[in-house]
Amino acid sequence: MPELRHAVREYLGDPCCEVQLCVSELVGNIIRHVGEGTPVRVRVSRREDGRTRIEVTDPDPRALPVLRHATDADEGGRGLVLLDAVALRWGVEQGVAGKTVWCEL
Repeated sequence: MPELRHAVREYLGDPCCEVQLCVSELVGNIIRHVGEGTPVRVRVSRREDGRTRIEVTDPDPRALPVLRHATDADEGGRGLVLLDAVALRWGVEQGVAGKTVWCEL
C-alpha cells in the first residue's frame, strides 16, 4: 500500500495525507472483504470547485461498505469511520458488474 500512497502524492503534487488515507482505506476494504488480487480501479481527480474526488471501483456489487462503530476490543472496523471523519461526503454507486465507492475532500 505504500506504493499506492506515493503514487497519489506524486499525482497531486503536494502533501495530501487525507487523500492518501482515504485511498488506502478504500482499497484496503476491497482486499479484506472482496479478496486479495481483486482488480481495482482507483481514480483521483481535482474538481472545479476545489474538491478532490476519490473513486475506487471493484467487480463485486454485493460487498457493500458499512459504517460501523468499532469498540476498543475490535481489531478492525475503523476504516470507514476514518473516511467519514475526513471526507465532506461519500457514497456508493452500484452497477451490474461492480461498485464504486467514492468520497470528496
